[in-house]
Amino acid sequence: MTFTPTRAAGLDSLEAFVGRAGRDYADTRNFDYGPANRTNVSQLSPYLRYRLITEDEVVAAARAQHCGATADKFVQEVLWRTYWKGWLELRPSVWADFVADVARLEAQSGGWRRDYDRAVAGHTGIDCFDAWIGELAEYGYLHNHARMWFASIWIFTLRLPWQLGAALFGHHLYDGDPASNTLSWRWVAGLQTAGKTYLAQADNITRYTDGRFSPVGLATRAAAITAPPPPPPLLGEPDPLPNGRVGLLLAEDDLAPETLALDGVDIVALASLTENHGRAPAVERFVRDALGDARRRAEERFGVVGIDLANVDAATLGKWAIGHGLDTIAIAHSPIGRSEQRLAALRDELREHSVVVVRIRRSWDEQNWPHATRGFFAFRERYAS
Repeated sequence: MTFTPTRAAGLDSLEAFVGRAGRDYADTRNFDYGPANRTNVSQLSPYLRYRLITEDEVVAAARAQHCGATADKFVQEVLWRTYWKGWLELRPSVWADFVADVARLEAQSGGWRRDYDRAVAGHTGIDCFDAWIGELAEYGYLHNHARMWFASIWIFTLRLPWQLGAALFGHHLYDGDPASNTLSWRWVAGLQTAGKTYLAQADNITRYTDGRFSPVGLATRAAAITAPPPPPPLLGEPDPLPNGRVGLLLAEDDLAPETLALDGVDIVALASLTENHGRAPAVERFVRDALGDARRRAEERFGVVGIDLANVDAATLGKWAIGHGLDTIAIAHSPIGRSEQRLAALRDELREHSVVVVRIRRSWDEQNWPHATRGFFAFRERYAS
């Protein structure tokens, strides 16, 4: 199981899977047959995570291939990704609190540390959990059902901080989307839907892993973790399209620049921004190579030669802008997460160098994020296809 970090590979994967996105997917999607057999799921998430392919492209392909409501279950799973991004975009302080919690916990040396070390080494004695730890490290991927079971065992059986479990996933997963990952862990813990938790059960695991595992010693109850409610949702206005001489900056959260709404914008310079966020080496390599692929496609689309700016500061980025006589730097809107944290700091610093950064928000996000004010099913009823 490998993922090739190009848009072409993502589109090929979509084409290869979309015929199975109907009844076959709905009937078998919950089964985790192991890393040697993933034919029942799409494995498109690494490409969607970095928008090598986009949510609207995937939904359109499924709708075109399957009549009526046949592909609704698959489309719903794509919409979950949009919903999570929108929910966190409307409540960025939830992400800031998570990041602060991880830093605080990593600095601690509490009594739970021995259990934590045993868990991440795969020495818990819980057969499925220990296998998933190995699978996570080797493949950078887990079936979605396994992620839910893993999180539940981590929180309620091993009694470890949920934030460190979410950080572990974010480190290893090729598709470690900040919103989907963080908020799914919150949901299992009973924070996302207050009081509603997810309890992993041995018979359920045995059934949906096709008998591969028979775990013992799992928690029999899951008391919800409590926390103050999140702030009221608020979504800022999108930036206007830039004018004048514009430089396009590519960052990891959106790597399909040829599909951005930039018709009529005078793109005269191009750069990719490679940032190391401390993830597993294979994931960092995937992202770096995906950025290179996006830069080559953008060069063809806009007719300019691009460069890679690796781990640059605002002064260097400002010199790049000044050297090309830019009025504005345009960048695809990055959803809330580590990349956006870094970009926000750069935007603030660039303003001091009189360089304006304009974020291009996709119409899919513009239409759908405002509806992520409540639960998913209310969102699903209002989403704009």
